[in-house]
Amino acid sequence: MKPTLLILAAGMGSRYGGLKQLDHLGTSGETIMDYSAFDAMRAGFGKVVFVIRRSFEKEFREMFVDKMKGKIDIELVFQDIENIPAGFSVPADRTKPWGTGHAILMAKDVIKEPFAVINADDFYGAEAFKVMADYLTNGVSDSEYAMCGYQLCKTLSDFGSVARGICSVDANGFLTDIKERTSIERKNGKIVFTENDTETELDENVPVSMNFWGFAPNLFKHLEEKFVTFLKANASKPKSEFYIPMVVGELMNEGKVKTKVLPANATWFGVTYKEDRPTTVAKIADLVKKGLYPEKLW
Repeated sequence: MKPTLLILAAGMGSRYGGLKQLDHLGTSGETIMDYSAFDAMRAGFGKVVFVIRRSFEKEFREMFVDKMKGKIDIELVFQDIENIPAGFSVPADRTKPWGTGHAILMAKDVIKEPFAVINADDFYGAEAFKVMADYLTNGVSDSEYAMCGYQLCKTLSDFGSVARGICSVDANGFLTDIKERTSIERKNGKIVFTENDTETELDENVPVSMNFWGFAPNLFKHLEEKFVTFLKANASKPKSEFYIPMVVGELMNEGKVKTKVLPANATWFGVTYKEDRPTTVAKIADLVKKGLYPEKLW
């Protein structure tokens, strides 16, 4: 059974301004999601599931579903803040979705096979999809998940600070810890993060999580249980979010899963800030010029 790719496309991209998931960045007007779906198809994935908001379903279908028909199976699922377990209600002052863990949970009825999860607005590179497809075909189990680990130095923006999950890995290549660091940037030739007005240097090559995960389908059962626990403690907090790294970390601490860190020998790029856009367009055009992608994907 071929693995599935789940693309999280329900976020709004506040720092970038607007729906950056739908921005035309490729040589023939493609979005980053087009390249992710194309890379997944070439790597051996059999289906792509998009998590979106209902408010842009029509536009989304016109941009993606129609042109991919017959090339790879496509499913759409919707992240609605009202879609929560019985016994809970959405606070009146809550406007934002419940986070990436909740977004993944929206796909539980359409994914029954091993699957990968990615962000919609990150360009992960063909090599990373190949590594993940191989793992999902040959290595995944109910007790062993995976994530692609990128070198920190290959994930920065030239136009502002970024937040990254800094990973600790044991001698066998398994994740032992992820620490979320905000305000990471290059200063005076070094990479530092700032916390409480104090700058701390980071290793350029330390692996970081860019939210490229590989899971067995039993994750959905874990998510259902953890989401109930999360809501009991956080439902009344309007900005609380149910993040997938938090869930994976808890499962690791409970001894239920191990997480293999798959080295991603690729340069990540994306559009964290509006100023990143020209650089991203140029990088994609260069990949096309080198023959790594056709000028028109679909």
